[in-house]
Amino acid sequence: MTVIEQAPWLYPALLWTHMLLVGLSLSLFSARGLGALWQQDWVMRREVRLASVMIDTLLLNAGISLWVLLQHNPLHEAWLASKLVLLVVYVMLGSFALKRARSQGARLACLLAALLCAAVMVMIARTRDPLGWLPF
Repeated sequence: MTVIEQAPWLYPALLWTHMLLVGLSLSLFSARGLGALWQQDWVMRREVRLASVMIDTLLLNAGISLWVLLQHNPLHEAWLASKLVLLVVYVMLGSFALKRARSQGARLACLLAALLCAAVMVMIARTRDPLGWLPF
C-alpha cells in the first residue's frame, strides 16, 4: 500500500501548502524588489531577510516532499528539470534585483526577469511541459 493510499489527505495538504508558500514567497520578493528600486532600508533588514529564508525553506521542503510522495525524478522528467534550472536562474536574478545590481535600471531588469522566471515555473508546473506556455 502506497503512502497516498494510506493517507489520502497528504497529497492535497502538501500541494496546497506548496502553492500557498509560492504565493507568499513571490509576494514578499516582489515587495522587496520594489522596495530595493525605491532604495528603502527595510528591504535588507534582518527580520525581513529571515522571513524570506524561512518561507523559501518551507517551500523547498514542500516541493521535495511532493517529489518523494509522487516519486518524481528530475533526471527522468524534463518538466521538473526545467523548473529546477529556472529556480537557480530565479535565485540569481533575485539576488541582483535586491542587492548586487549596480544601477536602478539593472535592478529593475533583474526584478522583471526573475518574476518572468517565476511565471514560467508556474506554467511549467501547471502544464507539466518543459516549455510551459509555448504548447498552447
